[in-house]
Amino acid sequence: MEMSELGLKALMQTNASHGEWAGLHLLIDFWDADNTDSLELCSAALRDAAEACGSTLLDLSIRKYGELGGVSGVGLLAESHISIHTWSEYRRASCDVYVCGQCDPYMCVPVLKKLFNADRMKLTEIKRMLEFKA
Repeated sequence: MEMSELGLKALMQTNASHGEWAGLHLLIDFWDADNTDSLELCSAALRDAAEACGSTLLDLSIRKYGELGGVSGVGLLAESHISIHTWSEYRRASCDVYVCGQCDPYMCVPVLKKLFNADRMKLTEIKRMLEFKA
């Protein structure tokens, strides 16, 4: 994809708070987590996390797998996406939050920590790069 110098400058100014990358993607894993089988609480957490990071939730799809099964949900954001996947039989959950623009994905972390009340959490940050031909 080729982009004019003016277009590139406009895009980088829009994302100036991020430096020279397009968006920030957080991968968040929880062990010994509570509420991994609650469709209602996971749904509410997705909505609350989207609001907390300053994003615009466009759509939400969430499902529970069986009576004691886990939950998978994804929120489509104007700025990208947010998701929760749980394994209730192992009390584990994985979430990801990918946003661009002025959204701050780190603001989602307290919402998700409160939901899962986990003994252990791992957070991985990925800066999603912009690539343009010269």
